[in-house]
Amino acid sequence: MTTDGDKKPRQRRAAPKGEAPEGAAPAEAKEPKPRAAKPASEAKPKSEAKAKPAAKGAAPAEAKAKPGAKGGAPAEAKARPAAKAAAPAEKPKAPVQKAVPGVFQRYKGHVVPAMMKEFSYKSVMEVPRLKKVVLNIGLGEAKENAKALEFATNNLTTIAGQKPVVTKAKKAISAFKIRQNMPIGVAVTLRGERMGYFLDRLINVALPRIRDFRGVPRSSFDGRGNYSMGLREQIIFPEVEFNQVDRIRGFQITITTTAKNDGEAARLLELLGMPFAKAQ
Repeated sequence: MTTDGDKKPRQRRAAPKGEAPEGAAPAEAKEPKPRAAKPASEAKPKSEAKAKPAAKGAAPAEAKAKPGAKGGAPAEAKARPAAKAAAPAEKPKAPVQKAVPGVFQRYKGHVVPAMMKEFSYKSVMEVPRLKKVVLNIGLGEAKENAKALEFATNNLTTIAGQKPVVTKAKKAISAFKIRQNMPIGVAVTLRGERMGYFLDRLINVALPRIRDFRGVPRSSFDGRGNYSMGLREQIIFPEVEFNQVDRIRGFQITITTTAKNDGEAARLLELLGMPFAKAQ
């Protein structure tokens, strides 16, 4: 027999799913809501439903498309009419004409017609023309004064506008205390525009600055149409600064032409403006 002390409290039986526990107020039965049928237009075919995105969490292609600049207007709004966007066509610039030495201008405009008429040339190519000009300074003192070569090179570079080359002795001469390959001078050859500019300065600026100048002699031709003349001072050229000259030096100028004889060469230089001395 069991006593009252041996009695155990009755445990409530767990209610099955869907039923309210004992002693609890009955809950209202929840009726399942009918699902609204999707229209045929929204229904996706199986192929689309099975399609997987390229990457997890990837946004759709439309969302990825970004404008050209942040917060900028779409490309269509930015596009401008071709007429406004196109810059006005620039006017073609006129080609820059180089300055031509006065000797060449005088040769083409005055010398060629005059010599063709005087010497009865049949072609313009027969008219003699300038070929080159050679400037030469002899430095016998270079064997004793090493700086003389440097000063002469600087002076000739300033006058000619072109760096000269050093000339060396071809053979040894004991009487003049000269050894083979010893530097004894500097020389420079001018052609083209530099030749023209030098002759312009020589004829129009340098020669008139010689004291008691009465013209250059006509007897300095070599028989082949080439003319040689000597200058005693390099300071007759205004570009040479007197303070930078260690001593007065002269130099020789040789003008080479394509003339066949001395008469044609003399006439060529005379028409170019060379101041020849008058015959006495």
